Amino acid sequence: MSKRAEQVAIIGGGIAGPVAALALRKAGLKATVYESYPSTADGLGGTIALAPNGMAALEIVGAAEAVRAVAEPAHRQVMAIGGKRVPMPALAGVEPYQVVRRADLYRILHDRATAEGITIEHGRRLTEAREEGDRVTAVFADGSTATADVLVGADGVQSTVRRLIDPDAPGPSYTGMLAFEGVSAFEVPEEPGTMTFAFGKRGYYIYWPAVGGGTTFGVNVPHPRPLTIKEARAVPVREWMATLLGVYGEDAPGGDLLRHLPPEKLQVSGALYIMPPVPHWYRGRLVLVGDAVHAPSNSSGQGASLAIESAIELARCLRDREVPEAFATYERTRRGRVERIAARAAKINHAKTPGPVARALMSAIMPIFLELAMKPEKTFGPEQRYRIDWPATA
Repeated sequence: MSKRAEQVAIIGGGIAGPVAALALRKAGLKATVYESYPSTADGLGGTIALAPNGMAALEIVGAAEAVRAVAEPAHRQVMAIGGKRVPMPALAGVEPYQVVRRADLYRILHDRATAEGITIEHGRRLTEAREEGDRVTAVFADGSTATADVLVGADGVQSTVRRLIDPDAPGPSYTGMLAFEGVSAFEVPEEPGTMTFAFGKRGYYIYWPAVGGGTTFGVNVPHPRPLTIKEARAVPVREWMATLLGVYGEDAPGGDLLRHLPPEKLQVSGALYIMPPVPHWYRGRLVLVGDAVHAPSNSSGQGASLAIESAIELARCLRDREVPEAFATYERTRRGRVERIAARAAKINHAKTPGPVARALMSAIMPIFLELAMKPEKTFGPEQRYRIDWPATA
């Protein structure tokens, strides 16, 4: 006979997993996080931009202030193409995007979870899940097991839990791009807090003044096949630098940013993926959250924020409803929102690598487009003003 969950096993210790554990604890449930990596993610990963709605969600689990303390607020956004720079319309009355290093966000969430008495076990790679009545047992590669009322798959785009729920579920789609970041010694003449989205001659890149001097930048380059971080970092860094200069070397300031970056300072982040719509978000006692079920393109500016929101909404539903109904309510609450945002980001992606004719047209019409067609309240209002009503019954 079904009942409300009391114990939850969470697979994945990135972003959604610890947030779900914190929200579940706030809801009065016990959660344990199982992470496949043998240690924490100190020093790994590039930067993440957390939207106002994501920061509001972090307030619920008490992590927002710690994030703000280490983040760089992006107060102003500019689009640059063909020598023109046009300020992007801003949404009034919301806090700026907070740009934080992924490793810092992981550390904050890990420390917050530990402080709340939540157990995070490392080196626990899930291989199987066995359901018996109202319980589910996770089986790990080392032969150990863990039994709970619910198993949450917060294990990213390559999710094992997604395959256990539905062996025919779609996997992540490779965008055809590899991601790189760095902090260059080259100084751009921009006010602090200004994030510039630049369309170069052969590719798209983003940059902003770094706290303490220099310029932080991120670039995406085409690659015929996806590479894991391990595979991408096995390539000599000087080869990647030559590739990047071949794409961005003629751009200003793209070429200068690269030429003033020591090769050993290049951050190689691996392949970029998006998740197509997933038919089944849950089955039995298993449910998905975060990138395991929705990973929009980084063009959305919402990937991490949506993962945080979904983790908290899942906890709210498990707090208020028995398991089958909780899962159904969670999916009904979240699916439409995440798929709308993913669809918007997909349209933006088509404009990231325009050819010469398209670039000329974009340069001519961009100011008019930004002033007239791009209504920030209509475009971003529903996304960034969204708030989870934690006290309300799910």
